Amino acid sequence: MRHRNHSKRLGKKADQSRSILRNLATSIILYERVRTTKKRAQVIRGLIDQIITIGKKERIDLAIRRMQPLLSDKNASRKVLEVLKQRYANRTSGFTRIVPVGARHGDGASLADIILIDAAEPSVVAAEASKEKPAKKTIKKS
Repeated sequence: MRHRNHSKRLGKKADQSRSILRNLATSIILYERVRTTKKRAQVIRGLIDQIITIGKKERIDLAIRRMQPLLSDKNASRKVLEVLKQRYANRTSGFTRIVPVGARHGDGASLADIILIDAAEPSVVAAEASKEKPAKKTIKKS
């Protein structure tokens, strides 16, 4: 029985669930957009809010120490302290948005994109990347 146990296990053992959440949190912070199942997105939302709040409120050395067990990459904690801290300086919570996508083809699981608020849209990033590429030169055959 799960009396007084309020954490979700995601259908896995506790250590596997922790590993999934840790890797997912790292990916969301690094890439700012991840597609996963709806249940995992709902579970990870609170963890992302907690990580960003730690980065905003703690001293840098304490923040790194507190974020280390929650993230699996040093670059993720660095990004929280350097980029996301300034981005969410005026926001107290609600750093993520869950956007339903549909169902997965293989097993029918409901999918959702979890996105950091105020992140660059992929269409904008793609448009900027296409502008930077030089035009190809055409060679006329004689």
